[in-house]
Amino acid sequence: MTIEVLKSKIHRVKITQAELHYVGSITIDEDLMDAADLVENEKVQIVNINNGERLETYVIKGERGSGQICLNGPAARKAQVGDIVIIISYCSVEKEKAKAHTPVVIFPDEKNRLTS
Repeated sequence: MTIEVLKSKIHRVKITQAELHYVGSITIDEDLMDAADLVENEKVQIVNINNGERLETYVIKGERGSGQICLNGPAARKAQVGDIVIIISYCSVEKEKAKAHTPVVIFPDEKNRLTS
C-alpha cells in the first residue's frame, strides 16, 4: 500500500506578483525550487495564511535569486501581493518506507531569500 506524505514545503513566503491574464500556475524563484526539491511542472498546494484560501496548481521556474513568488491565471484571485503563503508538495511512498521518510522544509526570510 502507498500513502501520500509531505515531500517538500516552502514555509511562509510572500506573494510578489499576481498575473490574472496568464495561462495558470505559480512561478517560484529557482533558488527556492532547488532548496525545496521542487521541479518545474510539479503539482503543489498553496495555502494562504492571510485569507485561508487553498489551491492546487503547478510550478514554473522563476528568475534565480529574484525572490519571485507569482500566482498566475485564476490562482491570482486567491491572493494579493504581500500575502504570506505556504507551498507544499506531496509524494506517494510505500507505507513502511513512509515511516523513515524525511521531507524537505525550507524557511526563507522576509524577502523570500534562503537563509544560512
